[in-house]
Amino acid sequence: MPIAANDNAPRSAKLPFGVAPRGMNRTEGAAYMGVSPALFDEMVRDGRAPKPKLVNSRTIWDRIALDEAFDALPTKGSVNPWDSVYGQV
Repeated sequence: MPIAANDNAPRSAKLPFGVAPRGMNRTEGAAYMGVSPALFDEMVRDGRAPKPKLVNSRTIWDRIALDEAFDALPTKGSVNPWDSVYGQV
């Protein structure tokens, strides 16, 4: 069954079950990181989240880059090893 060009179904509904999209728009990227779009914007500005890729005029965040950025976030209660180097601990 062909899909109409103006089909407004969510992109995730067009992928096979269980397949995560590689590219995400701003609101999807924010939700993926577990934060609001406003906080996501702040994180992109200050480098805690990656900058988007460009596809024509669309801005799309790479899921793998989001995973890497999420992994790099500090863990609550953890100690920064550089603090001991600079006498902060």
